[in-house]
Amino acid sequence: MAEMTDRFPSLFSETARIDFIRLRTFVVLRWIAIIGQIIAVSMAVITFEIALDLGLVFLVIGALIAANLIAMAIYPQNKRLTDREAAFMLLFDILQLSVLLYLTGGLNNPFALLILAPVTIAASVLDLRAALLVGAIAIIAVSILGFHHVPLHTRDGNELHLPPIFIFGFWASIVIGAIFLGFYARLVTNEIRSMSHALLATQMALDREQKLTDLGGVVAAAAHELGTPLATIKLASTELLEDLEAHPELAEDARLIRDQADRCRDILRSMGQAGKEDLMLRYAPLSALLEEAAAPHMDRGKAVHFDIAPDPGEPAQEPEMRRAPEIIHGLRTLIQNAVDFAKGNVWIEARYSHERIAVRITDDGEGFPAHLIGRIGDPFMRHGKSAEEQARRPEYEGMGLGLFIAKTLLERSGASLDFANCSDPFLSADERPEKCGAVAIVRWPYHAIAMDEAEYRHALGENRPLTG
Repeated sequence: MAEMTDRFPSLFSETARIDFIRLRTFVVLRWIAIIGQIIAVSMAVITFEIALDLGLVFLVIGALIAANLIAMAIYPQNKRLTDREAAFMLLFDILQLSVLLYLTGGLNNPFALLILAPVTIAASVLDLRAALLVGAIAIIAVSILGFHHVPLHTRDGNELHLPPIFIFGFWASIVIGAIFLGFYARLVTNEIRSMSHALLATQMALDREQKLTDLGGVVAAAAHELGTPLATIKLASTELLEDLEAHPELAEDARLIRDQADRCRDILRSMGQAGKEDLMLRYAPLSALLEEAAAPHMDRGKAVHFDIAPDPGEPAQEPEMRRAPEIIHGLRTLIQNAVDFAKGNVWIEARYSHERIAVRITDDGEGFPAHLIGRIGDPFMRHGKSAEEQARRPEYEGMGLGLFIAKTLLERSGASLDFANCSDPFLSADERPEKCGAVAIVRWPYHAIAMDEAEYRHALGENRPLTG
């Protein structure tokens, strides 16, 4: 995945942001808060006959209304807020709510818990520093409201207040809630964001594999279709060469035409290794599919061994498997990972029956780190690298994104994957078996990727020309 991270550095960096919140979202949330504040104040005065300084109360609510109207007038509603802009808006909301609570009883007002809303939003959409600032300001505001506020009185002069122990409990619950909800919201949001980035990378990898497959088909089809005219050109130029032996200057031109026709044929042949986009090549034998997946890693200084055989008691004929881009890319990534970490050998073993098809990829390296086996397949999984590992693969980022993409694509084809180590990592070098490294096992139900007998015997029909 180094190539993908280099090509799109902003997408996979820790500070990448693709989810800036829109101004319209804040405006809508504020209108909801304004309506709620007006209803709460009106019910407190009319229904519960609480004496409030309505002039100051509605002045504070009016400040929020004015801020909303100004934001709508100055900026387009589809504006994406930066971290700083969103933080200032949330801080303003905390300040406005804190002043309103100060005028309506402080922590004696049960609506004080609404101060958790800006904290949760900040933890979800802002960077860590801004989120911590918003959370700290909210806790400070709640702490001040616990001691300083305008007491609540009914119209007949009775003061409404909670016992100090309840005030302290209410304060503690809001502070703890701000910390817990902020941490919880940030943890879940980061998980969703990482998964979104990883799924985007998966789609990019699949699109790239599909384009490569399509390009190979286009080139091979062009080689097939141009074969006849190139052969005709070569034949005609050869006959002209024989007829123009008495005219050396013209014979040289005829020879050039023939040589260039041969060159076109060789170029198209070398570019068309992927095969024609033929209906027949939508499926390939299991061994051919594995060799195609391993082809880019066959000449990297490691010995790659193939072992394809049926399960005991099963027919020896290999199944015909779908040549889907996601299957080829997923297997190729697993093979690449094995070759990268192998000391000298990689084994690709396949077993098949009428019920299932299984592929096992093993190497003779050090194996997966024991503490990470349970997390293999998670995107953006990071761990510290030893000096030996850094020296062996300095370009390797260790983010786990490649294995996540491979796992996702293979599971999309109906496969299930298991990762393990072949031997105890605490054994000495002499005690470890030949296959001592990491192992990845991919299993498909037979019907998920194999061509059934009826489809195998069905007429292929006419090949359609490639378009687009």
